[in-house]
Amino acid sequence: MRRIAEAAATETLPRFRRQSEVSNKLSGGFDPVTEADRGAERAIRALINAEFPDHGILGEEYGAENVANSHVWVVDPIDGTRAYISGLPVWGTLVGLTVDGDAVAGMMSQPFTGELYYADGAGAHYEGPGGARRLSTRATTALADATLFTTTPALYEGDKRLRFDRLEQQVRLSRYGVDCYAFAMLASGNIDLVIEPGLQPYDIVALIPIIEQAGGIITNFDGGPAENGGDIIAAATRELHAAAMQVLGG
Repeated sequence: MRRIAEAAATETLPRFRRQSEVSNKLSGGFDPVTEADRGAERAIRALINAEFPDHGILGEEYGAENVANSHVWVVDPIDGTRAYISGLPVWGTLVGLTVDGDAVAGMMSQPFTGELYYADGAGAHYEGPGGARRLSTRATTALADATLFTTTPALYEGDKRLRFDRLEQQVRLSRYGVDCYAFAMLASGNIDLVIEPGLQPYDIVALIPIIEQAGGIITNFDGGPAENGGDIIAAATRELHAAAMQVLGG
Protein backbone atom coordinates (compact mmCIF):
# COMPACT_ATOMS: atom_id res chain seq x y z
CA MET A 1 0.00 0.00 0.00
CA ARG A 2 2.87 2.39 0.73
CA ARG A 3 4.34 1.66 -2.69
CA ILE A 4 0.98 2.23 -4.34
CA ALA A 5 0.53 5.51 -2.44
CA GLU A 6 3.99 6.69 -3.48
CA ALA A 7 3.47 5.74 -7.13
CA ALA A 8 0.14 7.59 -7.25
CA ALA A 9 1.63 10.64 -5.54
CA THR A 10 4.28 11.00 -8.25
CA GLU A 11 1.40 11.65 -10.66
CA THR A 12 -0.94 13.70 -8.46
CA LEU A 13 1.28 15.96 -6.38
CA PRO A 14 3.23 17.69 -9.18
CA ARG A 15 -0.07 18.67 -10.81
CA PHE A 16 -1.89 19.76 -7.64
CA ARG A 17 -2.54 23.52 -7.45
CA ARG A 18 -1.18 23.92 -10.96
CA GLN A 19 -3.23 25.09 -13.90
CA SER A 20 -3.89 21.93 -15.92
CA GLU A 21 -6.40 20.70 -18.43
CA VAL A 22 -9.67 19.39 -17.01
CA SER A 23 -11.96 17.20 -19.09
CA ASN A 24 -15.64 16.59 -18.48
CA LYS A 25 -16.92 13.00 -18.58
CA LEU A 26 -20.60 14.00 -18.65
CA SER A 27 -22.54 15.63 -21.49
CA GLY A 28 -25.39 16.69 -19.20
CA GLY A 29 -23.44 17.77 -16.13
CA PHE A 30 -19.92 18.11 -14.78
CA ASP A 31 -17.81 15.08 -13.84
CA PRO A 32 -14.20 16.26 -14.08
CA VAL A 33 -11.18 14.13 -14.88
CA THR A 34 -7.56 15.23 -15.18
CA GLU A 35 -4.33 13.72 -16.44
CA ALA A 36 -3.44 13.27 -12.77
CA ASP A 37 -6.40 10.86 -12.43
CA ARG A 38 -5.35 8.90 -15.49
CA GLY A 39 -1.64 8.89 -14.71
CA ALA A 40 -2.17 7.77 -11.12
CA GLU A 41 -4.43 4.91 -12.15
CA ARG A 42 -1.94 3.76 -14.77
CA ALA A 43 0.81 3.75 -12.15
CA ILE A 44 -1.35 1.85 -9.65
CA ARG A 45 -2.39 -0.73 -12.23
CA ALA A 46 1.21 -1.29 -13.28
CA LEU A 47 2.25 -2.06 -9.70
CA ILE A 48 -0.66 -4.41 -9.07
CA ASN A 49 -0.16 -6.24 -12.36
CA ALA A 50 3.53 -6.71 -11.63
CA GLU A 51 2.98 -7.91 -8.06
CA PHE A 52 -0.24 -9.91 -8.51
CA PRO A 53 -0.71 -10.82 -12.19
CA ASP A 54 -3.57 -13.19 -11.38
CA HIS A 55 -5.62 -10.51 -9.59
CA GLY A 56 -8.36 -8.43 -11.18
CA ILE A 57 -8.62 -4.64 -11.19
CA LEU A 58 -11.65 -2.34 -11.28
CA GLY A 59 -10.73 1.31 -11.76
CA GLU A 60 -12.69 4.50 -12.28
CA GLU A 61 -10.73 5.65 -15.31
CA TYR A 62 -9.76 2.43 -17.10
CA GLY A 63 -12.56 0.06 -16.16
CA ALA A 64 -12.57 -3.66 -15.42
CA GLU A 65 -9.79 -6.18 -15.90
CA ASN A 66 -10.20 -9.85 -14.87
CA VAL A 67 -12.86 -8.95 -12.30
CA ALA A 68 -14.23 -12.53 -12.27
CA ASN A 69 -11.11 -13.56 -10.33
CA SER A 70 -11.37 -14.07 -6.57
CA HIS A 71 -9.01 -11.19 -5.72
CA VAL A 72 -9.93 -7.81 -7.21
CA TRP A 73 -8.33 -4.43 -6.53
CA VAL A 74 -10.74 -1.49 -6.70
CA VAL A 75 -9.11 1.83 -7.58
CA ASP A 76 -10.12 5.48 -7.48
CA PRO A 77 -6.93 7.39 -8.32
CA ILE A 78 -8.34 10.71 -7.11
CA ASP A 79 -11.49 10.58 -5.03
CA GLY A 80 -12.58 14.20 -4.87
CA THR A 81 -11.42 15.46 -8.25
CA ARG A 82 -13.59 18.57 -7.77
CA ALA A 83 -11.63 19.36 -4.61
CA TYR A 84 -8.38 18.54 -6.41
CA ILE A 85 -8.99 21.00 -9.25
CA SER A 86 -10.10 23.60 -6.69
CA GLY A 87 -6.84 23.36 -4.72
CA LEU A 88 -8.45 21.84 -1.60
CA PRO A 89 -6.39 19.10 0.12
CA VAL A 90 -9.32 16.85 0.95
CA TRP A 91 -9.02 14.50 -2.02
CA GLY A 92 -7.37 11.12 -1.73
CA THR A 93 -6.20 8.04 -3.61
CA LEU A 94 -8.36 5.02 -2.81
CA VAL A 95 -7.26 1.44 -3.36
CA GLY A 96 -9.11 -1.51 -1.88
CA LEU A 97 -8.83 -5.28 -2.15
CA THR A 98 -11.84 -7.59 -2.32
CA VAL A 99 -11.68 -11.35 -1.90
CA ASP A 100 -14.72 -13.11 -3.31
CA GLY A 101 -16.59 -9.80 -3.19
CA ASP A 102 -15.73 -8.92 0.42
CA ALA A 103 -13.57 -5.83 1.04
CA VAL A 104 -10.71 -7.04 3.27
CA ALA A 105 -8.00 -4.36 2.94
CA GLY A 106 -7.81 -0.78 1.78
CA MET A 107 -6.00 2.53 1.87
CA MET A 108 -6.73 6.23 1.57
CA SER A 109 -3.64 8.30 0.81
CA GLN A 110 -3.57 12.11 1.02
CA PRO A 111 -0.05 12.93 -0.20
CA PHE A 112 -0.27 16.72 0.13
CA THR A 113 -0.81 16.42 3.89
CA GLY A 114 1.42 13.34 4.09
CA GLU A 115 -1.29 11.08 5.50
CA LEU A 116 -1.95 7.41 4.91
CA TYR A 117 -4.99 5.64 6.37
CA TYR A 118 -5.09 1.89 5.81
CA ALA A 119 -6.53 -1.43 6.97
CA ASP A 120 -4.61 -4.65 6.50
CA GLY A 121 -6.86 -7.29 8.04
CA ALA A 122 -5.24 -6.92 11.46
CA GLY A 123 -6.60 -3.45 12.18
CA ALA A 124 -6.91 0.09 10.85
CA HIS A 125 -3.87 2.35 10.99
CA TYR A 126 -2.64 5.90 10.39
CA GLU A 127 0.77 7.13 9.30
CA GLY A 128 1.54 10.85 8.98
CA PRO A 129 1.92 14.05 11.00
CA GLY A 130 1.74 13.33 14.70
CA GLY A 131 3.12 9.82 14.31
CA ALA A 132 1.80 6.38 13.49
CA ARG A 133 -1.14 5.06 15.49
CA ARG A 134 -3.98 2.56 15.50
CA LEU A 135 -7.33 3.95 14.36
CA SER A 136 -10.44 3.68 16.48
CA THR A 137 -13.90 5.15 16.06
CA ARG A 138 -15.37 7.03 19.00
CA ALA A 139 -18.10 5.67 21.23
CA THR A 140 -20.98 7.97 20.23
CA THR A 141 -24.33 6.20 20.38
CA ALA A 142 -26.90 9.05 20.27
CA LEU A 143 -27.75 11.21 17.27
CA ALA A 144 -27.93 14.27 19.52
CA ASP A 145 -24.20 13.87 20.25
CA ALA A 146 -23.12 13.08 16.69
CA THR A 147 -21.23 14.96 14.01
CA LEU A 148 -22.48 14.16 10.50
CA PHE A 149 -20.73 14.62 7.16
CA THR A 150 -22.11 14.43 3.63
CA THR A 151 -20.85 15.84 0.34
CA THR A 152 -23.88 18.05 -0.20
CA PRO A 153 -27.63 17.79 0.48
CA ALA A 154 -28.14 18.66 -3.18
CA LEU A 155 -27.30 15.04 -4.06
CA TYR A 156 -30.45 13.78 -2.33
CA GLU A 157 -33.59 13.76 -4.44
CA GLY A 158 -37.26 13.59 -3.54
CA ASP A 159 -38.10 11.66 -0.40
CA LYS A 160 -34.42 10.94 0.27
CA ARG A 161 -33.86 14.67 0.75
CA LEU A 162 -36.71 14.86 3.25
CA ARG A 163 -35.30 11.94 5.22
CA PHE A 164 -31.79 13.37 5.16
CA ASP A 165 -33.08 16.74 6.36
CA ARG A 166 -34.86 14.99 9.22
CA LEU A 167 -31.64 13.21 10.18
CA GLU A 168 -29.59 16.39 9.96
CA GLN A 169 -32.00 18.12 12.32
CA GLN A 170 -31.33 15.48 14.98
CA VAL A 171 -27.51 15.55 15.03
CA ARG A 172 -25.34 17.96 16.98
CA LEU A 173 -23.30 19.20 14.00
CA SER A 174 -23.29 18.65 10.25
CA ARG A 175 -20.61 19.58 7.74
CA TYR A 176 -20.44 19.27 3.96
CA GLY A 177 -17.77 18.26 1.49
CA VAL A 178 -14.39 16.50 1.87
CA ASP A 179 -15.31 13.30 -0.02
CA CYS A 180 -13.23 10.30 1.15
CA TYR A 181 -11.59 12.39 3.87
CA ALA A 182 -14.86 12.27 5.82
CA PHE A 183 -14.62 8.49 6.14
CA ALA A 184 -11.01 8.80 7.32
CA MET A 185 -12.16 11.27 9.96
CA LEU A 186 -14.79 8.80 11.13
CA ALA A 187 -12.26 5.96 11.40
CA SER A 188 -9.87 8.21 13.34
CA GLY A 189 -12.50 9.19 15.91
CA ASN A 190 -13.07 12.81 14.85
CA ILE A 191 -16.65 12.51 13.56
CA ASP A 192 -19.47 9.99 13.94
CA LEU A 193 -21.58 9.62 10.78
CA VAL A 194 -21.01 9.80 7.03
CA ILE A 195 -23.99 9.60 4.68
CA GLU A 196 -23.42 9.50 0.91
CA PRO A 197 -25.94 8.71 -1.85
CA GLY A 198 -25.18 7.21 -5.23
CA LEU A 199 -21.63 5.95 -4.74
CA GLN A 200 -19.82 3.66 -7.15
CA PRO A 201 -17.78 0.68 -5.87
CA TYR A 202 -14.52 2.53 -6.50
CA ASP A 203 -15.78 5.36 -4.26
CA ILE A 204 -16.19 3.15 -1.21
CA VAL A 205 -14.51 -0.29 -1.35
CA ALA A 206 -11.14 0.97 -0.06
CA LEU A 207 -12.84 2.71 2.86
CA ILE A 208 -14.96 -0.22 4.06
CA PRO A 209 -12.10 -2.12 5.78
CA ILE A 210 -10.74 1.08 7.31
CA ILE A 211 -14.11 1.85 8.91
CA GLU A 212 -14.83 -1.73 9.98
CA GLN A 213 -11.36 -2.49 11.35
CA ALA A 214 -11.44 0.78 13.32
CA GLY A 215 -14.60 -0.45 15.05
CA GLY A 216 -17.28 1.23 12.95
CA ILE A 217 -20.05 -0.08 10.75
CA ILE A 218 -20.78 0.70 7.11
CA THR A 219 -23.71 -0.50 4.98
CA ASN A 220 -26.07 0.68 2.29
CA PHE A 221 -29.37 2.31 3.27
CA ASP A 222 -31.03 -1.13 3.33
CA GLY A 223 -28.50 -2.46 5.81
CA GLY A 224 -26.76 -4.59 3.19
CA PRO A 225 -23.10 -4.75 2.15
CA ALA A 226 -21.52 -1.52 0.93
CA GLU A 227 -19.14 -3.15 -1.57
CA ASN A 228 -21.45 -2.55 -4.54
CA GLY A 229 -21.86 1.13 -3.73
CA GLY A 230 -25.21 2.87 -3.80
CA ASP A 231 -26.56 4.91 -0.89
CA ILE A 232 -24.06 4.48 1.94
CA ILE A 233 -24.14 5.09 5.69
CA ALA A 234 -21.08 4.75 7.93
CA ALA A 235 -21.27 5.12 11.70
CA ALA A 236 -18.91 5.03 14.66
CA THR A 237 -21.03 2.49 16.56
CA ARG A 238 -23.79 -0.01 15.87
CA GLU A 239 -26.16 1.90 18.12
CA LEU A 240 -25.61 5.13 16.20
CA HIS A 241 -25.95 3.31 12.88
CA ALA A 242 -29.29 1.84 14.00
CA ALA A 243 -30.58 5.23 15.13
CA ALA A 244 -29.61 6.88 11.82
CA MET A 245 -31.08 4.00 9.82
CA GLN A 246 -34.37 4.38 11.63
CA VAL A 247 -34.58 8.04 10.58
CA LEU A 248 -33.45 7.40 7.01
CA GLY A 249 -35.93 4.57 6.69
CA GLY A 250 -38.80 6.97 7.32
